[in-house]
Amino acid sequence: MSTKHPVVSVTGSSGAGTTFVKKAFEKIFDQKNLNVCVVEGDSFHKFERADMKIEVGKSRAAGKVLTHFAENANHFDKLEALFKQYGEDGTGQKRYYIHSDEEAVEHNARLGTELNPGQFTPWEDIEADTDIMFYEGLHGGVKTDNADVAGQVDLLVGVVPAVNIEWIQKIHRDTSERPYTPEQVTEIILDRMQDYVEFITPQFDNTHINFHRIPLVDTSNPFSGQAVPSPEDSLVVTTVRIDDVDLQAVADQLPVEAMAFLQNDTTLVYKGSFMVDVMDIMLTPIIDGLMTSK
Repeated sequence: MSTKHPVVSVTGSSGAGTTFVKKAFEKIFDQKNLNVCVVEGDSFHKFERADMKIEVGKSRAAGKVLTHFAENANHFDKLEALFKQYGEDGTGQKRYYIHSDEEAVEHNARLGTELNPGQFTPWEDIEADTDIMFYEGLHGGVKTDNADVAGQVDLLVGVVPAVNIEWIQKIHRDTSERPYTPEQVTEIILDRMQDYVEFITPQFDNTHINFHRIPLVDTSNPFSGQAVPSPEDSLVVTTVRIDDVDLQAVADQLPVEAMAFLQNDTTLVYKGSFMVDVMDIMLTPIIDGLMTSK
């Protein structure tokens, strides 16, 4: 880890809501006028979209389906190396995975390429003189026998909704924003289950802070097509493993409507609609501390 070139990582499963937390961090970075090097988790997948389909077909025939959660579908070593190098001297290389036609137009104009959605841009040097690196994706806190990504992170945040909320959110996102049916998304969830247990959930033992959203409405059957529970219909259980975070002070800054209380010395509970407020109150001084120690 480095205090000269800090690395902040937000990690969570597909459908967990890491993008929502990313926006909260972006607000803090903007307020602090920080020059941020953003790293996208998808860019460290090993295969482009067409090749991944081929590899999945081969693996399914062999009896163990390859998924984007697994180590052999990702460059954990390259991600660890990037975090380590950035922490040491503020340099490194990254690339982008192109998700859409709009992104293809943007990157092709910037690079003079003719890439399509589902392809990677070439590896390139990160921008010079950035203040902080920010990662958001599936594996920002992963540890395996071959790579220790978590060990290179200065602030590691886990986004961990109750699994039924996570599945409801994933089904809703993939059927509304991506070309999948509910049945196809369910099959993806089932295919990924072993890798979910092996590579996703262990990360949340490595985090400094976990934001765990739990429902206050019935989500007993997440595959029934129900709507995603609203923030008002959920609580957030926030667990902190940083000694200098005063959770009682955080709770005291929330309005009574947040229904905030300390479950124990390391766990704050509050209404889901106040999650952004808690992130702002809690994370801003942590970012200040990382930048002050540079």
